[in-house]
Amino acid sequence: MMSTPNKIILQSAPWYQHRWPWLLMAGPVVVIIAGFITMWISFSGADALVVDDYYKQGKAINQDLRREAQAKTLGLQLAMHYDPSVGQMQGRLSGVDKASSLTLLVIHPTLPAKDMRFTVQSDAHGKFDVMLPLLERAHWQIELQDSQRTWRLHGRWDWPTQKEIEIQP
Repeated sequence: MMSTPNKIILQSAPWYQHRWPWLLMAGPVVVIIAGFITMWISFSGADALVVDDYYKQGKAINQDLRREAQAKTLGLQLAMHYDPSVGQMQGRLSGVDKASSLTLLVIHPTLPAKDMRFTVQSDAHGKFDVMLPLLERAHWQIELQDSQRTWRLHGRWDWPTQKEIEIQP
């Protein structure tokens, strides 16, 4: 007697019905999507920290150093207090003996659109105040200079950690 061999015929499903090809393709697809998202982010937002004319900026830095040295020679010191409930910043510039017009700059560390510039009038004792909106949490830069730009006081202010700021040249 002759026996017939048993033939086992396996029928497999097409490749797209298996999960492994899809799992292996998911990684590169996610990377491609992330690449397009990164490209969109980089092209949609302007980099505000890049300066067009580096030479002029370098010269301006040297001029600012002379202005800070002038503030030190005059013995100027700035003390300021911010009250967010009223939205008022009060300041006192010591080392002055007459009323003067001052420029106060409140500079956001990364977003130039949030920078604020105020012209304030100090009294004979150097006191002044300015109305400020509610500030967001940031490491603000404070700059005070006279209207002729002969001196400058510059410092860092960590709001809301610091309610008061003192700047000496």
